Amino acid sequence: MSKPRCFVGLLAFLCSLLAFQSDFAEAKPPNLVMLLSDDMGWTDYGFMGHPDVQTPNLDKLARQSAVFPRGYVPTGLCRPSLHTLLTGHYASTHGVTGNDPSPKYAERDSELYNQRRAQLISYLDRFETLPEALGKLGYLSHQSGKLWEGSFQNAGFTHGMTQGFPEKGGRHGDVGLKIGRQGIGEINGFLDHAKEQDKPFYLWYAPFMPHTPHTPPERLLEKYRDGRPLTVAKYYAMCEWFDETCGELMKSLEERGLAENTMIVYLTDNGWIQNPEARGYAPRSKQTPYEGGVRTPIFYWMPGTIEPGRREELATSLDIYPTFLAAAGGKVSKDLPGLNLLEELTTGQPIDRDTIFGESFAHDIADIENPEASLLYRWVIEGPWKLLLTYDGEANRYKSTHPRTEKGPQLFQLIDDPAEQNNVAAEHPEIVAKLAQKIENWYPVKERQTITTPQQ
Repeated sequence: MSKPRCFVGLLAFLCSLLAFQSDFAEAKPPNLVMLLSDDMGWTDYGFMGHPDVQTPNLDKLARQSAVFPRGYVPTGLCRPSLHTLLTGHYASTHGVTGNDPSPKYAERDSELYNQRRAQLISYLDRFETLPEALGKLGYLSHQSGKLWEGSFQNAGFTHGMTQGFPEKGGRHGDVGLKIGRQGIGEINGFLDHAKEQDKPFYLWYAPFMPHTPHTPPERLLEKYRDGRPLTVAKYYAMCEWFDETCGELMKSLEERGLAENTMIVYLTDNGWIQNPEARGYAPRSKQTPYEGGVRTPIFYWMPGTIEPGRREELATSLDIYPTFLAAAGGKVSKDLPGLNLLEELTTGQPIDRDTIFGESFAHDIADIENPEASLLYRWVIEGPWKLLLTYDGEANRYKSTHPRTEKGPQLFQLIDDPAEQNNVAAEHPEIVAKLAQKIENWYPVKERQTITTPQQ
């Protein structure tokens, strides 16, 4: 009796997958580099078609990369987004949903407030971070730039810059924030050490750029002054300054003969839309679940190994942990919600996924042991559709960022309406119902309330 065709096909696929993973593992483990900008809009690159912002170094990498213009971070705020990159999990799972404990319930820098800060940092101990997992495979690792979760050692890096809370300035990354704005000397020293030791490495380059303060060199600012508000000109110049530092890093890899066997991923931790009239961000930008807050181009670079080209599939920062770990020859846990994209990146095959999820919590964490207390939004994207549900969690100091005037479901057709100007929920109640059920199936909310029926 012949075996069913589906079984034979599945067996053939599994055999080819095992052979692919075996071939990749037998090669020398690749170096792994994460280029991570801070507060940068998803449109603000040459390779994304921006008419003014110049990013020649990232453009060059993008031409040689698998580029996902429809990339996302699940949470549009730096600390939870960075924690996701370290652990591979959603904020609702790793527990660091905002930047700080709410000062409403404990005065800033009081003993109770600092105890809560320390408790949030301790949540990292519940997971094996990517640097820790890579360390077991013989990797050296270096942290520079943003890091909220204590010192670089606390996050599992073998080398790094950030000393971390309770050190002065440890909230964002203290000494680590010098990287980029004051050169990349610390990275060069680490690269020399890794080469001398003949060990593969993981490099976390997360400079405080183009993040405020927007203080670009005058030579760059001058390029963008004409005809623009000064706030916009400064932001554009900061984007180019960040790009310059990426070029410096690439030059350092190439001069040491390290670029050939290196895999690079690029993304931003959260989005940004510059307010033309002030130094801060515009509405529907940073912190929010709108495209301006959570969308980012993501690209993977490794010429000769990764198939270059623009990919129309959805991508998420959750994929980076399993993909990097697999590239290093590690075993990827089934508990990770992201996908190991290694085979799809190297063969050009389509990704077998049409849906991704995200969530937004308040900047101020109302209850550090109960993520739902600060839950403001959850969202899902399936194909061209994005459904955004609004919840009644506490926002505290950032109510103006999260007005939540629209209480009902918001449905957007992102291909035709990437700026999310037209809520078409009332016209497509069946799509709203289907996607709302997907959100509920993702994880059920027990305390917070939302409205899933389109408003007429």
